[in-house]
Amino acid sequence: MCSGKSVLAKPDYPPGPPTLPLVGNLHLLPTQFIHYKFTEWARKYGGFYSLKLGSGTAIVLTDAGAVKELMDKRSATTIDRPRIHLAEVVAQGLHLVFSRYSEKWKLLRKATQATLTPQASARHLPIQQAEAIQLAHDLLQSPEAFYNHIQRYSNSVILSVLYGKRAPRYETPETVTFYKVEHEWVTLLEPGATPPMDFFPFLKYVPECWAEWKTVAQSVRKLQRDMYFNLLDKTQERLQKGEPNGSYVEELIERQGELKLDREMIGYLGGVLIETGSETTTSYLQSLVLALVAYPEAQKKAQEEIDRVVGEHRMPTLDDLEHMPYVRAMILETHRFRPVAPFGIPHCTLAAEEASNYKGYVIPAGSTIYINVWGIFHDPGKFVSPVPAGLHLIRTSDLFDDPENFVPERYLLTENGTKPGVDGSDLRPTFVFGAGRRICPGLHVAQHTINLNVMNLLWAFDFSKAVDANGNTIEVDVMDYFTGLTSKPREFKCKITPRSAEKAEIIQREYHEAADTFSKFEFDLCPEDQEYVAKTRGLHK
Repeated sequence: MCSGKSVLAKPDYPPGPPTLPLVGNLHLLPTQFIHYKFTEWARKYGGFYSLKLGSGTAIVLTDAGAVKELMDKRSATTIDRPRIHLAEVVAQGLHLVFSRYSEKWKLLRKATQATLTPQASARHLPIQQAEAIQLAHDLLQSPEAFYNHIQRYSNSVILSVLYGKRAPRYETPETVTFYKVEHEWVTLLEPGATPPMDFFPFLKYVPECWAEWKTVAQSVRKLQRDMYFNLLDKTQERLQKGEPNGSYVEELIERQGELKLDREMIGYLGGVLIETGSETTTSYLQSLVLALVAYPEAQKKAQEEIDRVVGEHRMPTLDDLEHMPYVRAMILETHRFRPVAPFGIPHCTLAAEEASNYKGYVIPAGSTIYINVWGIFHDPGKFVSPVPAGLHLIRTSDLFDDPENFVPERYLLTENGTKPGVDGSDLRPTFVFGAGRRICPGLHVAQHTINLNVMNLLWAFDFSKAVDANGNTIEVDVMDYFTGLTSKPREFKCKITPRSAEKAEIIQREYHEAADTFSKFEFDLCPEDQEYVAKTRGLHK
């Protein structure tokens, strides 16, 4: 946590909940789903309020205009991250997402900007398309395992793009390891999940026998390093053998001197991009399936549109999306309905001495800033209690009609899905990918992945509620999500059926025709993966 002055010590600081001595508002923070509490406070104190967390100051933004001004326009002074002790223990300053603003971070960021351009992202389309075809094929073969099929797909795509090595099965060792460590990692980092060491540094010195988080942090660090550097070593070995396949890390290795990267930096840069690419895509696609099951009318409208544009005799392509306004609206609505990072990754102000002023309020130097994405997309802007006397509140924007329901049509009415007549210009299509100079560097790859799969799934399958052994409908709960930095639905039951025999045949054919693309990324497969590939592609004699 960045150091800062007491939030409510001066009347020109943003408003916020009453504080207690020493702890400030720490006692009020929940240990799970903190974005719900952030949103509750926004209804009372406005879209720009402050918290006192120990000796530090936090600003919570539940107002799109505040995000645009402070995080985008003033990104030079809000580019930093707060000191997150657990991230430092695990990654020791090399995690692109969590590292402080420094020369090392600037080198890492420059490397991603130089190599993950829109043009470079287009080079990875063949493997993204092939993996999307396998996802459809997997759902055809064992639809009941859709939850794991999506996880395999997301991890395999990013492994292929980054390291040139894919994962044919959910049980592929790299995929198993990744999801194990990622679950522990995001849970470890959620605010409130561990003692507030960033606010009370003495807690860092509690003996490990009394601090389970220390054992977990060291375990996560070892698992991460084992996987990241094993993948890096394999990539280097392949390059030395003269067997490149155009992966991202190959380019980092070849441009290592130019980009001023050492082995540790390359290892962690690739590893962090695996995290962001795998977990966010998984969360998005699982939320999409949940929404399709819970809102069958929206699914029907999207399928009617895709049938008109694509027809029965071929699978969709990215070029088709231009002619599908409702499908594009559904893609955006899924981001709004269940944002994968509901409270973002906290920023920190860089100003060393002077405070920033925003709409008459002072943001203390060194403040932590949370972007409450969930609240911006879900809060209708109504205060639940009278405004306290003497506080000049910034009202949260009343942006969306019926924000708690999945309504793609809102994006047909207005560009950013806001109510007609309401100014939604402070929002942008990339809002969910972050803000300012910390926006996700892989967003072009992510957008291709999402667009391909949304079209494929709608074209190929019907998603409906499952029934139990007695024929009773099994309802789905659209609020049943895991806690953590990313928002992913817990496993749920649903029925997935191909929309026609011809579409099933096309998926089978496309899967077998993708074998040449897959083979370029199938290095060092374990025996079980080799057996799976041979079996599913009919390679056995």
